[in-house]
Amino acid sequence: QVQLVESGGGLVQAGGSLRLSCAASGRTFSSYTMGWFRQAPGKEREFVAAISRNGIYTNYADSVKGRFTISRDNAKNTVYLQMSSLKPEDTAVYYCAKHRADWIRETLAYKYDYWGQGTQVTVSS
Repeated sequence: QVQLVESGGGLVQAGGSLRLSCAASGRTFSSYTMGWFRQAPGKEREFVAAISRNGIYTNYADSVKGRFTISRDNAKNTVYLQMSSLKPEDTAVYYCAKHRADWIRETLAYKYDYWGQGTQVTVSS
């Protein structure tokens, strides 16, 4: 059983920054690819970023490349999403998720097997 809890969301002006955290429980946290997704009202859940079990490999959606950075600290059972140069179109509920594989460039939400409850990010103009 893996439980994921996101935090760090909030209201920020365009151009600002936020760092999201995802705290994970479970003995084998370090064995899995972790991903961040987001979902805006009326939209499908959208891939944002993924990171391999050891943090060596990453994958980003084109819309966030150069602005967002995914990282992990396996000793703390935590995955981070550093978001900079935020835009109003980044407004969404952000979710962290676990994949079964040690590394996969997986962008489809349904392929991830555990999800956090989400944290709201609102970017004002």
